[in-house]
Amino acid sequence: MKTTAKHNERIAKMTFASVYPHYVTKVEKKGRTIEELHQVIEWLTGYTPSDLNKFIDEKASFASFFQNAELDPNAHLIKGVICGYRIEEIDNQLTRQVRYLDKLVDELAKGRKMDKILRVEKK
Repeated sequence: MKTTAKHNERIAKMTFASVYPHYVTKVEKKGRTIEELHQVIEWLTGYTPSDLNKFIDEKASFASFFQNAELDPNAHLIKGVICGYRIEEIDNQLTRQVRYLDKLVDELAKGRKMDKILRVEKK
């Protein structure tokens, strides 16, 4: 499924503050913690919990949220389908980054082990 310009624009304008409570609810409902959620977000973006609070307070859009994020070098290893879209086929960079985050939250909620979620390579 290909994303449209309208879909990409909607994602870019969506605020992190509007989605974050849904992430929290999703992971807590499945027995995971906010700390684990923060660990996953920090791995992907480099943002600390205090950074996240700032984005929430500012009602920052996802465009702003990912603008200065330092994506983990292994983020490209996040693959699969989320919201009907195959992540590795999403051509819009911002939409792909948001879907990375969605996929990580899903994996956390599904009980996947943290080293698998964070794409830790075994030595």
